Amino acid sequence: MTHLLPALPYDYSALEPHIDARTMHLHHDRHHAAYVAKLNAALAPHTELRGRTASWLLLNLTKIPDDIRAAVHHNAGGHVNHSLFWQAMAPGGRGAPTGSLAAAIDRSFGSLGKLKAKFVAAGTAVFGSGWVWLARGTRDDAPLEVLTTSGHDNPGMKGRFPLLLNDVWEHAYYLKYEDRRADYLTSSWSVVNWEEVTRRFERSGGTAEERWENEGGHLLSSTT
Repeated sequence: MTHLLPALPYDYSALEPHIDARTMHLHHDRHHAAYVAKLNAALAPHTELRGRTASWLLLNLTKIPDDIRAAVHHNAGGHVNHSLFWQAMAPGGRGAPTGSLAAAIDRSFGSLGKLKAKFVAAGTAVFGSGWVWLARGTRDDAPLEVLTTSGHDNPGMKGRFPLLLNDVWEHAYYLKYEDRRADYLTSSWSVVNWEEVTRRFERSGGTAEERWENEGGHLLSSTT
């Protein structure tokens, strides 16, 4: 069983002018593809792990043999996070926060505008490579949180469930924005797939393991 690189759900140029086609080609076809290839290579000698999803591997690192744990951590994380990232965007954006999601944003941040400002500030402040997230805690009444992770860590590793994310590794933005990471993060709000954020919010109850299990085949980090 082999982990697969998911196809983009839109054309490489579909997110222009906010994210350029050349960046999307390199980001998806080289960077994400490399994480998938290296994950498969690390798992090749370990038949007992080859049927596990990338999300399971990332949430169960203590069950991974020492000799491949670092490789699985980095590459399963890169695979899961990028799979989520492609889904979190849509050409021209899609939908808007409404209903219970809009109410949760208002309770947690005061307004959508304040969420956006906090998200951009947090992502801009990441030192080196990492991700910025909107995530939900373990309780149904838990507030939404903006948090950051380094490398390819994921909020699921700390019991949070990711609703929205942005990639602040330089390969995600440098060709177009150079060192202007804040400009990239601000512009990216125009392509947020709020329908996907809402779907994830509505399925974010239960334990961390249950939430990832509920995702089933929707998360494009599957095996075949």
